[in-house]
Amino acid sequence: MMHWRSIIRIIGLLIALLSIFMLLPALVALIYRDGAGAIFVRSFFAALILGCLLWLPNRHHRHELNSREGFLIVVLFWVVLGTIGAFPFIFDTHINLNLTNAFFESFSSLTTTGATTIVKLDHLPKALLFYRQLLQWLGGMGIIVLAVAILPLLGVGGMQLYRAEIPGPQKDSKMRPRIAETAKTLWSIYILLTTLCAICLWFAGMNVFDAISHSFSTISMGGFSTHDDNLAYFNSATINYIITLFLILSGCNFALHFAALSGFSIKVYWRDQEFRTFIFILAILIAICAFGIYVYQPERKLSIDKIVLQVVSITATVGFTVDDINTWPSSLPIFLLCASFIGGCAGSTGGGLKVVRVLILFMQGSRELKRLIHPNAIYTLKLNNRVVPERIIEAVWGFFSAYTLVFLVSLFIIMATGIDATNSFYIVASSLNNLGVGLGNVSDTFASVSNVVKWVMVVDMLFGRLEIFTLLVLFTPTFWRS
Repeated sequence: MMHWRSIIRIIGLLIALLSIFMLLPALVALIYRDGAGAIFVRSFFAALILGCLLWLPNRHHRHELNSREGFLIVVLFWVVLGTIGAFPFIFDTHINLNLTNAFFESFSSLTTTGATTIVKLDHLPKALLFYRQLLQWLGGMGIIVLAVAILPLLGVGGMQLYRAEIPGPQKDSKMRPRIAETAKTLWSIYILLTTLCAICLWFAGMNVFDAISHSFSTISMGGFSTHDDNLAYFNSATINYIITLFLILSGCNFALHFAALSGFSIKVYWRDQEFRTFIFILAILIAICAFGIYVYQPERKLSIDKIVLQVVSITATVGFTVDDINTWPSSLPIFLLCASFIGGCAGSTGGGLKVVRVLILFMQGSRELKRLIHPNAIYTLKLNNRVVPERIIEAVWGFFSAYTLVFLVSLFIIMATGIDATNSFYIVASSLNNLGVGLGNVSDTFASVSNVVKWVMVVDMLFGRLEIFTLLVLFTPTFWRS
């Protein structure tokens, strides 16, 4: 039996919490006097009133959450969060987005996809630009992880929310015994990395506004910029290398950051098999792309810092652009788009299948080949010198199957709208992997695609952000049975 009033109470509290963040871009508008503060004040009151309307009638209904309710709250909150996040885009008169585009921008920001329908960023108010970056930053680690560090004080249990929200196949491993302590630790690391990134970018030549804004989109791996030319605007090798470093740090499991800080040792990174695989994949891709460009387009004289940043950005599903990859040798853009299916490490802010899942699938394939030769032999899969339980392997295959199903269904729906197969593939890969970079006809923005395609992309963004199963489980009859 679902405790609906308890669920509504929690959603109300979370919306009220989100409303507070609307005041930050209003403060930016006040500092820069760009005239955009009113839309955020209106959004603040609209979100606060809605949150209170949901919370007040149900404030005395407190029940411990079960797993089903945890999953439902996560999905409901992301849907509501994306809706509330669209308020400023709806109220704004500078970009005049229709309802579909406003929701598209909100969900793209919160899911750290980085796809956009907005052009002429250099002429937009600072507050609106900051708001897009802030939404990415909040969505990067997951607003619910922040919430479970605070809501226990208000009588809300957080373990079920945390298990439904944290990405990766090894959700049950805990850095700390208590969920609130774990969430606080994650966000402390997240804030620390953001602060260090902003300081480094400021010293490298960015102004304060751009340094803070790009640190938000770097650590969240969202890829939004405050300029139309994205990172090419700065034309700085130092900035490119700094962002590349922090993208790699954001793309690895945050549990490794916790272990490194706790033990004051960086050796824990290299001892982790997933992280080593992540670095190996990036190195191979950089070498291939550098070879392809220098051999087939030597006249471009593209610097290595731009190649490295572009490869890391796309592979880790960030979406930053420092060069137009559509002008690279024809096979390389497709090659990098396919690499984005791997994505970042489990427990990171990246998208995609996650490195550990791809690693397990590879090891499982190798094991099956060995069994063909020695059918009676017993082979075990080991990750970090520990045997991987068969249940984890089954879950990885299940995830891969569900991912493929969602991808194919989305692909066929978009093709049914009249878009050719190639561009449909680009669109689905960009949204389901939370990448945001377009190729072909959508290389610049997604403004030209139909509203139907945009809503399919929004659903895919949620599927990618919530790791497929969290959202897909709601469509099963078993979930709704008492």
